[in-house]
Amino acid sequence: MSSAFNRWARPEVYPLMGALGLVISVGAFQLYRNLRQNPEVMINKAQRASGVRENFEEGERYSENALRKHVRNRAPQIMPVMNSYFSDPKEN
Repeated sequence: MSSAFNRWARPEVYPLMGALGLVISVGAFQLYRNLRQNPEVMINKAQRASGVRENFEEGERYSENALRKHVRNRAPQIMPVMNSYFSDPKEN
């Protein structure tokens, strides 16, 4: 087992393994979130048989998550301090 691991897991491969691990984790999180919290996904037969559901509160709670509420009133910038430093020289 260790010889096979040493053959494939060289130091050059570590960044690739990290990136793939991150992508797989994000994909698993999204899958879990959609299966458990999305109001349009109905897993059991009783929910599917009910037809069109009027669950506006559940849909609102799903679409307005904590991250969206956090970034709603912020400027869409990655580095706002650096942007303001270079774009507004009179304030510096």
